[in-house]
Amino acid sequence: MATSANVQVLGAWSSPFSNRVQLALKLKCIEHEFVEEAFYINKSERLVKANPVYQKIPVLIHDEKPVCESLLIVEYIDETWAGNGRSILPSDPYERAIARFWAGYIDDKWFPRMKELATAAGDETKATVVGQLFEGFALLEEAFVKCSKGKAFFGGDDIGYLDIALGCFLGWVKVAELLGGVKLLDQSRIPGLAGWAERFLSHDVANDIIPDAPRLVEFYGKVQAAIAAAAKTAAD
Repeated sequence: MATSANVQVLGAWSSPFSNRVQLALKLKCIEHEFVEEAFYINKSERLVKANPVYQKIPVLIHDEKPVCESLLIVEYIDETWAGNGRSILPSDPYERAIARFWAGYIDDKWFPRMKELATAAGDETKATVVGQLFEGFALLEEAFVKCSKGKAFFGGDDIGYLDIALGCFLGWVKVAELLGGVKLLDQSRIPGLAGWAERFLSHDVANDIIPDAPRLVEFYGKVQAAIAAAAKTAAD
């Protein structure tokens, strides 16, 4: 059986992808060291060495062996510490495949729309992006109804793989609502998903990992200022 010795995470408190790894480790009760990385500028030599291909966070380092990409790390944690608590991934092969499908949708289709909302210029462009986000949330509402089977979470009675895959973004969803002036998790539109989000954020596993919106808004402003300053320096 694998131990929790020598487990380290290279990440950032503000990164939803790092939060995914933190959620999985906490769900499995794995002690670890969290190493904060300034991922948006001046990437550390440690990070580049651990993830030379993509040079991005998060990276899980277990017994000096790096594992990259957040969803792969979550699966690695689930399999490596299979004896710790309940499984993160569904045990049924079909349900496991469906969970992976929707996790891929979240990263490949849904999250890019979230990023577009932050940079949308003009009312017409913003309205288009918001409409696409509502369509995405409607699809995720259907996925929640099917996967949860009437229970509290995508994973059933407790947090599972899809809960972690989507729940890690909830802090930034709140930021998008604040900055964009739009209610995305609208109870009248997506009652199942809106209720799920409240339960997820109040869960013991999530409540000290997912950052609150005001702190993220402040961080976002600092990042934009740092990037602008770096660009100005490079141009001078």
